Amino acid sequence: MTGRRRKRSTFLLRFTRPVRAAAGATGALVASASLVAGCGVVPGVTGGSGDDGPIKVMTWAPQETDATNKPGMPAFAQAYARWINAKGGIDGRELTVLTCNDHNDSVAAAKCARRAVKENVVAVVGSYSQYADSFFPPLEGAGIPYIGGYGVTTDEFTSPLSYPVNGGAPTLLAGLGKALAPDCGSVTLVRPDTIAGDELPVLLDSGLTAGGHAKAQDVRAAEDATQYSEQSEQALRRSTTDPARKGCVVPSLGDRTGTFMDSFRRAREEYPQVRTGTVLGSVDQTVIDASGGRSGPYEGSYITGWYPVETDARWDAMKKVISEKAFGDNRIDPADAGVQTTWIAYTVLRAVVESLGDGEVSADTVSRALDGGLKIGTGGLTPTLHWEFQGELASVGFPRLVNTDVTLQVVRSGRLVSAKEGFTDVTQTLKSADLS
Repeated sequence: MTGRRRKRSTFLLRFTRPVRAAAGATGALVASASLVAGCGVVPGVTGGSGDDGPIKVMTWAPQETDATNKPGMPAFAQAYARWINAKGGIDGRELTVLTCNDHNDSVAAAKCARRAVKENVVAVVGSYSQYADSFFPPLEGAGIPYIGGYGVTTDEFTSPLSYPVNGGAPTLLAGLGKALAPDCGSVTLVRPDTIAGDELPVLLDSGLTAGGHAKAQDVRAAEDATQYSEQSEQALRRSTTDPARKGCVVPSLGDRTGTFMDSFRRAREEYPQVRTGTVLGSVDQTVIDASGGRSGPYEGSYITGWYPVETDARWDAMKKVISEKAFGDNRIDPADAGVQTTWIAYTVLRAVVESLGDGEVSADTVSRALDGGLKIGTGGLTPTLHWEFQGELASVGFPRLVNTDVTLQVVRSGRLVSAKEGFTDVTQTLKSADLS
């Protein structure tokens, strides 16, 4: 690298999943209906809002780019609108879902936000964008709440108009460190050599030290490299300094985690005892299958996530929406944390609208309801959600982070399964993190 690039608002864990080709003509029709010049609307649904008019919202995410893509999030949002409208809408009001492609680009992200303002949406719901510096100013200027972002930027945990439903990268790394502490010898973190990447060791170490473990050894790497042979060898050597315990390597390279694992697989042949650990989003069942399943580098890996595993019965309601209204759209994968986050975000929106009764539904009334003490259950997929202006983690820079629960999963026989029943709360772990 010629210099260390500063990305102030991004946690570096730009969780990726491959974009799949369309499965057939039906999926292609759904895709074409959802995008018009980067933005779309549910076919046959008109916009607007009022005391008894349609409720207009927007969902955005990057699609068809060379980096992170989350096409399942806007696609699921439109399926949700078809499903809820077939049931009579939300409390009798029709739901309009606009979609927008932020193209993994700051200018496009700002355009999505400005269109949300122009269209007078009542909220942006269940979305993904790395460019909070671009999209939050227009939303905040118009008083539009941002419900259930993916948790990929620090601004999502600081903006007074942000209502995150998960704990983003901070909870995943803290939870992973806590899970690895009792089972690993030396732990080595491989992360980007950037200013934002400097935050990652602190978060992982907060979990390790909470479990009585030494801090992780830090291996820096170029975030845009095409291979990581040198870093793989270095991480493996550092992770085998304790002969009595298996070492662990934690790759946290965002979009390049898969590239690292290709290099790691080859280098690991001399270090078969070393395990890996990572976070859901960088790795899912599709990635595990593509990397060799039970014979691949993820076998035995601990992986932290925000929600229960996809096979959990608590996802059945979401799966019903997909089966009834997605029309075979293969962009929508129920195991995708982005799709899951969008489902929870729309669950929040529905609860807010129902709480307003016959009153006006607007950006102002939605945000006031969320700020006014409304508590929202999600069927056990998260703790009861309740936002305060200054949450419990305000002292460490995350005043809007209200869901500090993570799940621990493990790859066994090539399948991602629960490693521990229930959730682990990492509030106290994050409080001990030195993020100054």
